Amino acid sequence: MNMRVLHVISEMGTGGAEALVGEMVHRGPGFGWTSGVASGGGHRAEALGAQGVPLFTVPIARRTAGGVLRAARLTRTAVRKFRPDVVIAHNVSASVSAKLAIIGQRVPLLTVFHGVAEADYRTSARILRRTSDVVVAVAPVIAGRLRSAGLPRPKVIRNAVALPSEVDSREAVRASLRLPAGVPVALCLARLEPQKRHDVLLEAWAKVSGDAILLIAGDGSLREELLEHSADLGLGDRVRFLGDRTDGPALLAAADVTVLTSDWEGLPIALLESLAAERPVVATDVDGVREVLSAGGGLLVPPGEPDAVAQALRKMLDDPGERSCAAAAGLATIRREYHPDALMESYDELLRSDLLGGRR
Repeated sequence: MNMRVLHVISEMGTGGAEALVGEMVHRGPGFGWTSGVASGGGHRAEALGAQGVPLFTVPIARRTAGGVLRAARLTRTAVRKFRPDVVIAHNVSASVSAKLAIIGQRVPLLTVFHGVAEADYRTSARILRRTSDVVVAVAPVIAGRLRSAGLPRPKVIRNAVALPSEVDSREAVRASLRLPAGVPVALCLARLEPQKRHDVLLEAWAKVSGDAILLIAGDGSLREELLEHSADLGLGDRVRFLGDRTDGPALLAAADVTVLTSDWEGLPIALLESLAAERPVVATDVDGVREVLSAGGGLLVPPGEPDAVAQALRKMLDDPGERSCAAAAGLATIRREYHPDALMESYDELLRSDLLGGRR
């Protein structure tokens, strides 16, 4: 049976939840899905729209009653026009908007929970109990935190990524970025928001000597503050803020190692994309990151410690053998545990069996 699936998400720019929506919409037809997306827009939404995917404009639901009600009203319009069999909301704010939008309608709601700061789990669990028919956590550790916070029986479907298709050569990408051919390069793919702790990364990079270059791909509310912090640290051209980018695979081709210094994470797509591209990772020892790297693929460091980040980066950048071993272990993990076909099969089974009563 064909199944109409409406994704509700705050925005469709650069981020893990956004990447998951794009992947699910892309692979959906192979599972009998017809997908629509209600969001605040972004480059991923534009790409889907160019492919004929129905798009509905729903602004980001601010933490005000007026903002939530406006988002709910526009989401209700999207539901009326698209007529979904099921709604998938990504994260808590989208779940609230979606729940308000489907009141009085026989449309089930599944929430994909990508994680929140530790202090917000209890509130998130309380909201999800009231809004969602089924909650899916993107990693077992996230499900465990939700259970401890009072949400019974969350499901687990781990995020996944496809192996990268052919991209421009490393040399060509480096030339386009004006990177010297032999210079070591670290890459951070993360929004410029407090959670990601770019301040820690910049302080660590100030301790990494030599001619290595740090590329920071992403944009956000802290851009100007971080530019000033980089200048105060005297980092100059050793750090390059690239802004919001749509060419993640190309940037990974140019890099030697990636780095993620977040205070908390669910199961970051950027981490999986790095390992799929055979790029070892230096990342903070938090939740889903710890789970992914438990079998190798990079080095874990404590959150909030620039010295530890710097030491791990120096080790990876200075030792080709270490990088090669980590890259091989990371790729093996992706192939074994994080393939998107398995993800889609799990979601399809869950939607049809648990939410639609076995309709095929």
